[in-house]
Amino acid sequence: MAQSTHSYSRRVSLAGPSLVTRSWDRGSVLGGVMVAAMLLGGCQSVAGTDRRQLNTYSVAQEIALGDEAYAEMQVGAKAINAGRDYEMVVRVTNRIAAAADRLHPEIASRFEWEVILIDDDEVVNAWALPGGKMAVYTGILPFTKTEDGLAAVMGHEAAHAIARHGGENMTRQGLVSLLSIGAAVMVDPEDRVIVAAAASAYGLLGEPAFSRAQESEADELGLFLTADAGYDPRESVALWERMAARGGEPLEFLSTHPNSETRIRDLEALMPVALEVRKQRLLERGDRAPE
Repeated sequence: MAQSTHSYSRRVSLAGPSLVTRSWDRGSVLGGVMVAAMLLGGCQSVAGTDRRQLNTYSVAQEIALGDEAYAEMQVGAKAINAGRDYEMVVRVTNRIAAAADRLHPEIASRFEWEVILIDDDEVVNAWALPGGKMAVYTGILPFTKTEDGLAAVMGHEAAHAIARHGGENMTRQGLVSLLSIGAAVMVDPEDRVIVAAAASAYGLLGEPAFSRAQESEADELGLFLTADAGYDPRESVALWERMAARGGEPLEFLSTHPNSETRIRDLEALMPVALEVRKQRLLERGDRAPE
Protein backbone atom coordinates (compact mmCIF):
# COMPACT_ATOMS: atom_id res chain seq x y z
CA MET A 1 0.00 0.00 0.00
CA ALA A 2 1.39 3.43 -0.92
CA GLN A 3 2.39 5.63 1.98
CA SER A 4 0.80 9.01 2.41
CA THR A 5 2.77 12.11 1.47
CA HIS A 6 2.82 13.11 5.12
CA SER A 7 4.39 9.91 6.43
CA TYR A 8 6.80 9.79 3.50
CA SER A 9 8.01 13.37 4.14
CA ARG A 10 8.74 12.69 7.81
CA ARG A 11 11.60 10.37 6.79
CA VAL A 12 13.46 13.10 4.89
CA SER A 13 16.70 14.49 6.29
CA LEU A 14 16.42 17.63 8.40
CA ALA A 15 18.67 19.30 5.84
CA GLY A 16 15.57 19.73 3.66
CA PRO A 17 13.26 17.79 1.38
CA SER A 18 14.82 15.84 -1.42
CA LEU A 19 13.98 16.26 -5.09
CA VAL A 20 12.04 13.00 -4.96
CA THR A 21 9.98 14.23 -2.02
CA ARG A 22 9.28 17.57 -3.66
CA SER A 23 8.17 15.73 -6.80
CA TRP A 24 5.99 13.41 -4.73
CA ASP A 25 4.41 16.41 -2.97
CA ARG A 26 3.79 18.28 -6.22
CA GLY A 27 2.35 15.17 -7.85
CA SER A 28 0.08 14.50 -4.90
CA VAL A 29 -1.20 18.06 -4.83
CA LEU A 30 -1.65 18.12 -8.60
CA GLY A 31 -3.40 14.76 -8.50
CA GLY A 32 -5.69 15.90 -5.71
CA VAL A 33 -6.58 19.10 -7.56
CA MET A 34 -7.25 17.17 -10.74
CA VAL A 35 -9.41 14.60 -8.97
CA ALA A 36 -11.39 17.34 -7.23
CA ALA A 37 -11.88 19.20 -10.51
CA MET A 38 -13.03 16.06 -12.30
CA LEU A 39 -15.42 15.14 -9.50
CA LEU A 40 -16.91 18.61 -9.49
CA GLY A 41 -17.25 18.56 -13.26
CA GLY A 42 -18.47 14.97 -13.37
CA CYS A 43 -21.85 15.50 -11.70
CA GLN A 44 -24.56 15.59 -14.34
CA SER A 45 -28.14 14.55 -15.02
CA VAL A 46 -29.21 11.49 -16.99
CA ALA A 47 -31.14 12.40 -20.12
CA GLY A 48 -34.77 11.44 -19.71
CA THR A 49 -34.86 10.78 -15.96
CA ASP A 50 -32.85 13.68 -14.49
CA ARG A 51 -31.15 11.32 -12.05
CA ARG A 52 -27.86 12.81 -10.89
CA GLN A 53 -24.85 10.68 -11.75
CA LEU A 54 -21.10 10.96 -11.32
CA ASN A 55 -19.29 10.42 -14.60
CA THR A 56 -15.86 11.92 -15.17
CA TYR A 57 -15.66 10.71 -18.77
CA SER A 58 -16.65 12.96 -21.64
CA VAL A 59 -19.05 11.73 -24.31
CA ALA A 60 -16.18 11.83 -26.82
CA GLN A 61 -14.02 9.66 -24.56
CA GLU A 62 -16.84 7.15 -24.08
CA ILE A 63 -17.48 6.95 -27.81
CA ALA A 64 -13.78 6.41 -28.54
CA LEU A 65 -13.64 3.60 -25.98
CA GLY A 66 -16.90 2.16 -27.32
CA ASP A 67 -15.60 2.07 -30.88
CA GLU A 68 -12.42 0.32 -29.79
CA ALA A 69 -14.27 -2.18 -27.60
CA TYR A 70 -16.68 -2.92 -30.47
CA ALA A 71 -13.77 -3.72 -32.78
CA GLU A 72 -12.18 -5.92 -30.11
CA MET A 73 -15.38 -7.85 -29.43
CA GLN A 74 -15.90 -8.63 -33.11
CA VAL A 75 -12.62 -10.52 -33.29
CA GLY A 76 -13.48 -14.19 -33.53
CA ALA A 77 -17.22 -13.57 -33.50
CA LYS A 78 -19.28 -15.43 -36.09
CA ALA A 79 -21.37 -12.69 -37.66
CA ILE A 80 -24.60 -13.28 -39.57
CA ASN A 81 -24.86 -10.85 -42.47
CA ALA A 82 -27.97 -12.00 -44.32
CA GLY A 83 -31.31 -13.66 -43.76
CA ARG A 84 -34.60 -12.91 -42.03
CA ASP A 85 -33.16 -12.58 -38.52
CA TYR A 86 -30.38 -10.28 -39.71
CA GLU A 87 -32.84 -8.07 -41.59
CA MET A 88 -35.07 -7.86 -38.51
CA VAL A 89 -32.15 -6.89 -36.26
CA VAL A 90 -31.04 -4.15 -38.66
CA ARG A 91 -34.60 -2.88 -39.04
CA VAL A 92 -35.12 -2.68 -35.26
CA THR A 93 -31.74 -0.97 -34.80
CA ASN A 94 -32.61 1.69 -37.38
CA ARG A 95 -35.96 2.43 -35.77
CA ILE A 96 -34.57 2.52 -32.22
CA ALA A 97 -31.76 4.81 -33.43
CA ALA A 98 -34.28 7.17 -35.03
CA ALA A 99 -36.31 7.22 -31.81
CA ALA A 100 -33.16 7.96 -29.80
CA ASP A 101 -32.36 10.89 -32.08
CA ARG A 102 -35.84 12.29 -31.49
CA LEU A 103 -35.97 11.75 -27.72
CA HIS A 104 -32.33 12.32 -26.77
CA PRO A 105 -30.75 14.41 -29.55
CA GLU A 106 -28.14 15.95 -27.25
CA ILE A 107 -26.31 12.63 -27.06
CA ALA A 108 -27.81 10.26 -29.63
CA SER A 109 -27.09 12.67 -32.48
CA ARG A 110 -23.39 12.04 -31.82
CA PHE A 111 -23.79 8.29 -32.23
CA GLU A 112 -23.08 6.36 -35.42
CA TRP A 113 -25.39 3.40 -34.97
CA GLU A 114 -24.24 -0.03 -36.07
CA VAL A 115 -25.24 -3.58 -35.16
CA ILE A 116 -23.83 -7.07 -35.43
CA LEU A 117 -25.86 -10.27 -35.17
CA ILE A 118 -23.65 -12.92 -33.61
CA ASP A 119 -24.32 -16.59 -34.31
CA ASP A 120 -24.14 -18.06 -30.81
CA ASP A 121 -27.19 -19.88 -29.51
CA GLU A 122 -25.57 -20.40 -26.11
CA VAL A 123 -25.40 -16.70 -25.30
CA VAL A 124 -28.70 -15.13 -24.27
CA ASN A 125 -27.66 -11.50 -24.43
CA ALA A 126 -27.49 -8.21 -26.30
CA TRP A 127 -25.55 -5.04 -25.60
CA ALA A 128 -24.98 -1.47 -26.74
CA LEU A 129 -21.92 0.73 -26.45
CA PRO A 130 -21.56 4.50 -26.41
CA GLY A 131 -21.48 5.64 -29.98
CA GLY A 132 -24.38 3.37 -30.92
CA LYS A 133 -22.48 0.14 -31.51
CA MET A 134 -24.77 -2.78 -30.68
CA ALA A 135 -24.76 -6.57 -30.75
CA VAL A 136 -27.47 -9.22 -30.60
CA TYR A 137 -26.74 -12.90 -29.99
CA THR A 138 -28.94 -15.50 -31.65
CA GLY A 139 -29.43 -17.12 -28.25
CA ILE A 140 -31.80 -14.34 -27.22
CA LEU A 141 -34.11 -14.61 -30.24
CA PRO A 142 -36.15 -17.57 -28.87
CA PHE A 143 -37.05 -15.31 -25.95
CA THR A 144 -37.83 -12.16 -27.91
CA LYS A 145 -39.97 -14.20 -30.36
CA THR A 146 -41.27 -11.18 -32.30
CA GLU A 147 -39.91 -7.95 -33.69
CA ASP A 148 -41.67 -6.08 -30.88
CA GLY A 149 -39.94 -8.32 -28.35
CA LEU A 150 -36.56 -7.71 -29.95
CA ALA A 151 -37.27 -3.97 -29.91
CA ALA A 152 -37.88 -4.19 -26.15
CA VAL A 153 -34.43 -5.70 -25.67
CA MET A 154 -32.63 -3.33 -28.02
CA GLY A 155 -34.41 -0.29 -26.63
CA HIS A 156 -33.31 -1.33 -23.15
CA GLU A 157 -29.70 -1.79 -24.26
CA ALA A 158 -29.62 1.47 -26.22
CA ALA A 159 -30.88 3.19 -23.07
CA HIS A 160 -27.78 2.06 -21.17
CA ALA A 161 -25.61 3.86 -23.74
CA ILE A 162 -27.79 6.97 -23.81
CA ALA A 163 -27.80 7.15 -20.00
CA ARG A 164 -24.00 6.75 -20.08
CA HIS A 165 -24.06 3.95 -17.55
CA GLY A 166 -20.69 2.57 -18.67
CA GLY A 167 -18.87 5.83 -18.00
CA GLU A 168 -20.62 6.04 -14.66
CA ASN A 169 -19.49 2.51 -13.84
CA MET A 170 -15.89 3.16 -14.85
CA THR A 171 -15.89 6.24 -12.64
CA ARG A 172 -17.30 4.25 -9.75
CA GLN A 173 -14.78 1.45 -10.24
CA GLY A 174 -11.99 3.89 -9.61
CA LEU A 175 -10.62 4.08 -13.14
CA VAL A 176 -10.62 7.82 -12.74
CA SER A 177 -7.41 7.30 -10.80
CA LEU A 178 -5.72 6.49 -14.09
CA LEU A 179 -6.55 10.02 -15.18
CA SER A 180 -5.27 11.71 -12.04
CA ILE A 181 -1.61 10.75 -11.88
CA GLY A 182 0.86 13.24 -13.24
CA ALA A 183 -0.37 14.84 -16.45
CA ALA A 184 -2.30 11.81 -17.75
CA VAL A 185 -5.57 13.61 -18.25
CA MET A 186 -6.68 12.03 -21.52
CA VAL A 187 -8.13 8.58 -22.13
CA ASP A 188 -6.15 6.65 -24.70
CA PRO A 189 -8.56 4.47 -26.70
CA GLU A 190 -5.58 2.38 -27.81
CA ASP A 191 -4.85 1.37 -24.19
CA ARG A 192 -6.04 -2.23 -23.95
CA VAL A 193 -6.48 -2.01 -20.18
CA ILE A 194 -8.87 0.90 -20.55
CA VAL A 195 -10.67 -0.74 -23.49
CA ALA A 196 -11.09 -3.95 -21.51
CA ALA A 197 -12.47 -1.95 -18.60
CA ALA A 198 -14.94 -0.25 -20.91
CA ALA A 199 -16.04 -3.63 -22.27
CA SER A 200 -16.55 -4.88 -18.73
CA ALA A 201 -18.41 -1.72 -17.72
CA TYR A 202 -20.92 -2.33 -20.50
CA GLY A 203 -21.34 -6.06 -19.85
CA LEU A 204 -19.54 -7.33 -22.95
CA LEU A 205 -17.42 -9.85 -21.04
CA GLY A 206 -20.28 -11.93 -19.69
CA GLU A 207 -20.12 -10.47 -16.19
CA PRO A 208 -22.74 -8.37 -14.40
CA ALA A 209 -22.14 -4.75 -15.32
CA PHE A 210 -25.06 -2.59 -14.32
CA SER A 211 -26.64 -1.94 -10.96
CA ARG A 212 -30.30 -2.60 -10.37
CA ALA A 213 -30.92 1.14 -10.31
CA GLN A 214 -29.31 1.44 -13.73
CA GLU A 215 -31.32 -1.51 -15.03
CA SER A 216 -34.54 0.10 -13.82
CA GLU A 217 -33.53 3.34 -15.48
CA ALA A 218 -32.81 1.51 -18.74
CA ASP A 219 -36.22 -0.15 -18.48
CA GLU A 220 -37.89 3.25 -18.29
CA LEU A 221 -35.87 4.91 -21.04
CA GLY A 222 -35.98 1.80 -23.20
CA LEU A 223 -39.76 1.53 -22.92
CA PHE A 224 -40.18 5.00 -24.40
CA LEU A 225 -37.56 4.37 -27.09
CA THR A 226 -39.46 1.25 -28.11
CA ALA A 227 -42.78 3.09 -28.13
CA ASP A 228 -41.42 6.06 -30.08
CA ALA A 229 -39.99 3.63 -32.62
CA GLY A 230 -43.56 2.45 -33.22
CA TYR A 231 -43.26 -0.91 -31.49
CA ASP A 232 -45.78 -2.20 -28.97
CA PRO A 233 -44.34 -1.38 -25.53
CA ARG A 234 -46.61 -4.00 -23.91
CA GLU A 235 -44.35 -6.65 -25.39
CA SER A 236 -41.67 -5.63 -22.88
CA VAL A 237 -43.77 -7.08 -20.05
CA ALA A 238 -44.33 -10.33 -21.96
CA LEU A 239 -40.62 -10.54 -22.76
CA TRP A 240 -39.49 -10.24 -19.15
CA GLU A 241 -42.12 -12.77 -18.11
CA ARG A 242 -40.78 -15.28 -20.65
CA MET A 243 -37.19 -14.73 -19.60
CA ALA A 244 -37.97 -14.95 -15.89
CA ALA A 245 -39.96 -18.16 -16.41
CA ARG A 246 -37.01 -19.98 -17.94
CA GLY A 247 -35.91 -22.90 -15.80
CA GLY A 248 -32.37 -23.75 -14.76
CA GLU A 249 -29.60 -21.28 -13.97
CA PRO A 250 -30.45 -17.56 -14.04
CA LEU A 251 -29.67 -15.92 -17.35
CA GLU A 252 -26.66 -13.61 -17.55
CA PHE A 253 -29.01 -11.07 -19.07
CA LEU A 254 -31.03 -10.99 -15.84
CA SER A 255 -28.21 -11.28 -13.32
CA THR A 256 -28.42 -7.73 -11.99
CA HIS A 257 -31.93 -6.89 -13.14
CA PRO A 258 -34.75 -6.07 -10.72
CA ASN A 259 -36.91 -9.03 -9.76
CA SER A 260 -39.69 -9.81 -12.22
CA GLU A 261 -42.55 -8.61 -10.04
CA THR A 262 -40.91 -5.23 -9.42
CA ARG A 263 -39.91 -4.83 -13.05
CA ILE A 264 -43.37 -5.68 -14.40
CA ARG A 265 -45.08 -3.43 -11.86
CA ASP A 266 -42.84 -0.51 -12.81
CA LEU A 267 -43.32 -1.08 -16.54
CA GLU A 268 -47.09 -1.32 -16.19
CA ALA A 269 -47.13 1.95 -14.26
CA LEU A 270 -45.40 3.64 -17.23
CA MET A 271 -47.44 1.83 -19.87
CA PRO A 272 -50.29 4.36 -20.36
CA VAL A 273 -47.78 7.08 -21.25
CA ALA A 274 -45.76 4.69 -23.44
CA LEU A 275 -48.87 3.62 -25.34
CA GLU A 276 -49.74 7.26 -25.98
CA VAL A 277 -46.21 7.89 -27.26
CA ARG A 278 -46.57 4.98 -29.66
CA LYS A 279 -50.02 6.14 -30.79
CA GLN A 280 -48.72 9.59 -31.65
CA ARG A 281 -45.72 8.17 -33.49
CA LEU A 282 -47.89 5.89 -35.61
CA LEU A 283 -50.30 8.73 -36.41
CA GLU A 284 -47.40 10.93 -37.49
CA ARG A 285 -46.22 8.15 -39.78
CA GLY A 286 -49.71 7.85 -41.24
CA ASP A 287 -50.28 4.40 -39.79
CA ARG A 288 -53.57 3.30 -38.28
CA ALA A 289 -53.74 4.10 -34.57
CA PRO A 290 -53.42 0.97 -32.45
CA GLU A 291 -56.34 -0.38 -30.46
